[in-house]
Parts: sequence; structure tokens; C-alpha cells
Amino acid sequence: MARKVFFSFHYARDSWRVGQVRNCNVVSGYDKNPFYDKAEWEGIKKQGDQAIINWIKKQLDGTSVTVVLIGNATSSRRWVKHEIKRSIELKKGLIGIDISKIKDRDGNTDDAGVNPLPSGYPVYLWNKNNGRENLGKWIEDAAIKAGK
Repeated sequence: MARKVFFSFHYARDSWRVGQVRNCNVVSGYDKNPFYDKAEWEGIKKQGDQAIINWIKKQLDGTSVTVVLIGNATSSRRWVKHEIKRSIELKKGLIGIDISKIKDRDGNTDDAGVNPLPSGYPVYLWNKNNGRENLGKWIEDAAIKAGK
């Protein structure tokens, strides 16, 4: 069964690292929301808070799992917090993946950020826990745990 997965992340800071996750072969079998581009996100932001809330609602519709890609400053992001809260309210599977050690476009890694997930939700390390091979299993495990 193909899963519809919502990815939550700090767009401005982590889009390059997120691209590395997006482009791995493991994610190709999933319906992914959202891997949006900068122009789309900027357009939504210009419409105000309610437009962002509506967009998040639409993106979460029909998903079974939310994957929070955690970089150095992800936990401080207002909309990431909202996406986590809504995912819990909607009883979605929820996992975190630390992407701070994925190299950016300049070949640099980042300091790990604070885990924004409530206690009890798993957080994996993309590099140390071999995310390229295990992302599918992590998503499936989260979906099953959530009864999806």
C-alpha cells in the first residue's frame, strides 16, 4: 500500500538537506506532501496566516504519516509546531529525522537542533541510522503504530 506522507521542515534553512532526502530512492514510492518550491511557499505566506493554515490542512488531508525533518532551528518554527500539533490531533503517524549532518550545498554540516516532537515519538538520525535504507520502514512503522 502506497503511503501519503507529509514532510514538515524549516524551508529557508534546510531546503538543500531536505532535497537530499527527497531525492533518495526510498522516497520515490510514496506520495509526498509537500516538497514545494520557494515561489509557491512565498506566495502562500503573502496571503497571510489563514492561507497558511488552510494550505497545511489541505496538505495533511489523506496522509497517514508526518515526517519532521529536524535541522538546527526547526523546533523554533511556528508552522512546524502547528503541523506537529495538527498531525497529533488527526492521529497521524509521526516521526522525526535529524538531518543536521547531511551536507549542505557547500559541503558543511550543521549543529543538531532541539527535538520538536513530544515525548514518545521516535527520532532517527539520517546518517547514523542509515536513512536511505530505513526511511520506508520508519514510515511504515509509524503508520502501523497510528493504526493507519
